Amino acid sequence: MHTLLRTSLLALTLVFGSLPAALADDAPAPRAHMEAAAEAAFAAMQKGPRDIPLGDQGHLRLPDGYGFIPRAEAQAMMEAQGNQVGQGFHGIVVGDKLDGFVSVRFDPSGYVKDEDAKDWNADELLQNLKDGTEASNERRRQLGVPEVMVVGWVETPRYDAATHRLVWSAAARNKSSQDGEDDGVNYNTYMLGREGYFSMNLVTSLASIDKEKPVARELLAALDFNEGKRYGDFNQSTDKVAEYGLAALVGGIAAKKLGLLATLGVFLAKFWKIGALALVGLGAGARKLFGRKDSV
Repeated sequence: MHTLLRTSLLALTLVFGSLPAALADDAPAPRAHMEAAAEAAFAAMQKGPRDIPLGDQGHLRLPDGYGFIPRAEAQAMMEAQGNQVGQGFHGIVVGDKLDGFVSVRFDPSGYVKDEDAKDWNADELLQNLKDGTEASNERRRQLGVPEVMVVGWVETPRYDAATHRLVWSAAARNKSSQDGEDDGVNYNTYMLGREGYFSMNLVTSLASIDKEKPVARELLAALDFNEGKRYGDFNQSTDKVAEYGLAALVGGIAAKKLGLLATLGVFLAKFWKIGALALVGLGAGARKLFGRKDSV
């Protein structure tokens, strides 16, 4: 356990040692606070296989080899790293197959109509994502952090109308980086329900994404809504309908989310070398906790 914490803390220390000057004064808690948050998080971790309740909306059938850190402890650990979590955040999943972690949240947006999935154009969706990300660069300039650009699809949006699951993935980098240098990947999975949607998002490197795609898909397949909360339970006469359609989960809303991640540190200078160091540290700790030894 102590080795696990030292690994995570080293990553966190490297992150904060590299923060832009504009954010240096706002760097969150000192090392002791980070250590306490990490220790509490891993002490609270629930190891699979087990069923993880996600509020009154659904549950995650956590497979063997994975652990779930509940909201309170996960939020404290994220905030100790300078990251804020919004409403609907349930916790994070770590595992012996992950270099990073997967965040789990529910957005009570209402019933998201999926008709536009039949007609959407991948090129148009990508342009919307790029435009939205570019618009959010104004906020990054105000904070003094590097501007971000979307490079392209890693996996074009795919929607399964039978299971109401959406998967898409895009690569991004700082504008100051060279082509192919420090590309980060946002691998996004969604499941639609009667009153909103679950999202499970993996942030990793382009070099790691092929290895970690199956993990994200495995976790999405293990997610389900409770009886009465599923997409097919929608009642048109009584239930709230979301103000946007399915394409917004790839375009405008996703761009805002990408901008938020950038502001909070995921896309800070040298995306993978800085932002993901914390993820690598957590992943290494999880591997040790689950007993897997890396090959030499």
